[in-house]
Amino acid sequence: MSWVERQRSFLDFTLSAFLRRKGKNISLLLVYGFMVFLISSVMFFTGGLRYEAEAILQDAPEMIVQRTMAGRQALVPLHYAKEIQKIRGARRVKPRLWGYYYHPAAQANYTLMARDDYSGGEGTVTVGAGVIRTWGTVRGDRLFFRAFDGEVLELRLIKTFTSSSELVTSDLIIMDEGTFRRLTGIPEGFATDLAVSIRNPRESPTIAEKVFLLLPDTRCILKEEILRTYTALFDWRGGYTIVLLAGAFLAFLIFAWDKATGLSAEERLEIGILKGVGWDTSDILMLKFWEGCVISLTAFFLGVSAAYIHTFMASAPLFEHALKGWATLYPAFQLKPNVDAYQLAVLFALTVLPYSFVCLIPAWKWASSDPAAVMKQG
Repeated sequence: MSWVERQRSFLDFTLSAFLRRKGKNISLLLVYGFMVFLISSVMFFTGGLRYEAEAILQDAPEMIVQRTMAGRQALVPLHYAKEIQKIRGARRVKPRLWGYYYHPAAQANYTLMARDDYSGGEGTVTVGAGVIRTWGTVRGDRLFFRAFDGEVLELRLIKTFTSSSELVTSDLIIMDEGTFRRLTGIPEGFATDLAVSIRNPRESPTIAEKVFLLLPDTRCILKEEILRTYTALFDWRGGYTIVLLAGAFLAFLIFAWDKATGLSAEERLEIGILKGVGWDTSDILMLKFWEGCVISLTAFFLGVSAAYIHTFMASAPLFEHALKGWATLYPAFQLKPNVDAYQLAVLFALTVLPYSFVCLIPAWKWASSDPAAVMKQG
C-alpha cells in the first residue's frame, strides 16, 4: 500500500470515529471555531482599516506645516507660504482652512473645511452622510449653525457625499472660504496650516529641517509620520481588543487541553482493540494526529470564513464601535477585502498546530501499553 493510500485509510477511519463521538467533537468544534472567528475578525477589521487609511493618504501632501504658540497649534500667516515656496525642492505650498464645529443637539464634533475649488457658492455646504444622520437642526435643505460671535447662520445643503467615501467624509462639512471665515472667525491673511508638495519625497526630512530653520515657530508633519501613526493606532486598537478576549481564549485553551488529553473509556477501548488486531504504536499516533487535524483545520476554516463574512460583508457589527474610534459619528462603510497572509499563517500556527500535536500525548501513553491492560481499563 502506497503512503498516500495509507493516509487516506487513516483519514477514513478518523472521519468514522468523529461521527461515532459527534457530541463531544461538535461541541469542541463550535468553541474552537468561535475563538478563531473572534480573533480573525479583529485581525481582518484592523487590517482593513489600515489598508483604507493607507489608500486615502496616498494623495496626501508630503508635508504639513503648522505654526505653534506656547506648544499649541496656532493660525499660520499666509506670507509663510511664500517663504517656504522659496526653498529648493518645495514644488507647491497651499494654505488650508479647516477646523471643528461642536453641535450641542447632536453632541458631536464635525470637521469644517474650505476648498478653493468649491463650486457651490457662498452660503452653501456639502456634507457627509454622518452629518445628515446626526444633525439636529435641519429644515428641508437648510442647516443652522451658530457662528463664533453667536450669530445664527442658515446654510443651504446642496450635496451629500456618497457612502463609498464615508470613512473619510462621514463628519465632513465643506464650504467656500468666505462662509468658513464668517463661521469660525479666522481673519483674512491667516490659514489653519500649509500643505507642501515636494518634488522628491525622499528629500522631505531635509526640507522640513530647512523650514524649521527659516520659521522657528513652525513644526513639520511628514506623510510617512502620519502613516506610522495610523498604523500604530489601528494595531493598538486591535491588540487592545484581543487582550480583552484573552480571558475567553485562556478558557478555550483549558477546554481544548482537557478534551485533547483526556481520552474517554470508549477511546481507550478502541486503542486497545486496534493494538490487539495488530496496529503499531506509530499507526495509532498517526490516527490521533489526523483526528486533531480534522478538528483543528475544520474549526480554523469555519472561523476564518465566518470572520471574513462578518468583517467584509456585514461591516463587523461586533467590533465596529471599539475599532472605528468615533464617539457619535460612526461611519457606515464597506471595507474592501484585505487579508494579510502573514497574520493568517501566525494564527494557523497558534491554533491548528498545537492542538494537532497535543492529541498525541494521551494516545502515545495508551498505545505504548499492553493491549489487554488497556482494554480492561477501557
